[in-house]
Amino acid sequence: GAEEGAGSSDAAVGKQSSVRAAASCVLSFLPQIFSIVVFGSIVNECYVNKDSQHPELLCIFNENESACSYGIAVGLIAFFGCIFFFVVDLYFQQISSVKDRKRAVLLDLGFSGFLAFLWFVAFCFLANQWQRTTLTRGFSQGADAARAAITFSFFSIIIWVVLALRALQRYRLGTDMSLFATEQFGTDPSAPYPGYPGGSGVESTETYQSPPFTETLEPNPKGYQVPAY
Repeated sequence: GAEEGAGSSDAAVGKQSSVRAAASCVLSFLPQIFSIVVFGSIVNECYVNKDSQHPELLCIFNENESACSYGIAVGLIAFFGCIFFFVVDLYFQQISSVKDRKRAVLLDLGFSGFLAFLWFVAFCFLANQWQRTTLTRGFSQGADAARAAITFSFFSIIIWVVLALRALQRYRLGTDMSLFATEQFGTDPSAPYPGYPGGSGVESTETYQSPPFTETLEPNPKGYQVPAY
């Protein structure tokens, strides 16, 4: 029964670890997908001709070039930032310095919070300009792409807030427990290493045992007689 209980406990722990790893992987790739959808939609379909009399390409968001440029810029920053921090997470366990680990987690926290703010501004900006847009025949062709950019800007706010909270949790966990607890010896070369705990110097006779493979010699072995002279 105890063995079955231990086996089920190990299986539950392994299952929880797998779920956490899968969730972490999803959180790493979702922001990239959302950013690709936003700046891809704007670049490919949000620059359209207003009508046949205006052949030049205009930004579909109320003909405001700043709206399209801002959405593209935030999407690209988020995309490359996700790649950078994904690489940092891969090599995080190999960082031996406690200070470098703290800097990495704080950088992740600051960047995630900053991106959440940028996506909030992008969502408000794009939604506001879209409400003011007059849909002509040319603009109606890119309406779905504009709505997609606005929608995934909103989703990006949520995912980057989640990433910021996760980074904050990692920082608190590392401060309280073992995430940053790989502190090395002092950098001073003259600093002594911690001494080995010594004993009292007195050995107890109770713990003494005779060495193995010893034989007790009899004074007069059987079958042997001392010759008489």
